[in-house]
Amino acid sequence: MNLTDRQSIMAGILIGLGACGFLALGGLTGAIIFAFGLIGVVLTGIPLYTGRAGVMTSIPGIIKVWWWNVVGAMAVGLVVAAIGGSMAESAYNTVAAHVAQGPWRGFLRAVGCGLVIDLSVWFYRSSKSLVPVLFGIPLFIVCGFYHSIADVVYIFGACKWDIDLLWFYPIIVIGNYVGCNVRRRLLPETNPSA
Repeated sequence: MNLTDRQSIMAGILIGLGACGFLALGGLTGAIIFAFGLIGVVLTGIPLYTGRAGVMTSIPGIIKVWWWNVVGAMAVGLVVAAIGGSMAESAYNTVAAHVAQGPWRGFLRAVGCGLVIDLSVWFYRSSKSLVPVLFGIPLFIVCGFYHSIADVVYIFGACKWDIDLLWFYPIIVIGNYVGCNVRRRLLPETNPSA
């Protein structure tokens, strides 16, 4: 396991901790606390799937980042499940609500998240200001958009497996990728090096 792999795990853990804040508090307050995860990612420059999917051109490279992010987020989700209580219950309710939206709406919600995260990271890289992150994270959450790495925390935290997760999770990953690439397709000259 190389440094980038370990950093990708840490990015998954950071997003997982932000997701825990959302599970614990809910609403706008939880959405604001969730920003902790992406703030940690952008300040350290460690690889997060939704932060890199719009700038990396190597599909195997982005899959590797995604995989190690999942490992980090899964670890946090398993801790949520082990602790149980209201956070695990909130994780279960979150997953159930997400899956209930069906494939098309789930995909569109994931595209929305990917777009907001990509723009937040792009604005941060352009300005070195955390303001876009502080507004971007609550924006995607209050809009009901789905983040593929946070969803890993919710899925493992809920500790309830459903056949619908077989279609749900891949659709969210793909939707995030599509959303992360809207800016890259519309404004190719704005792509920083990954």
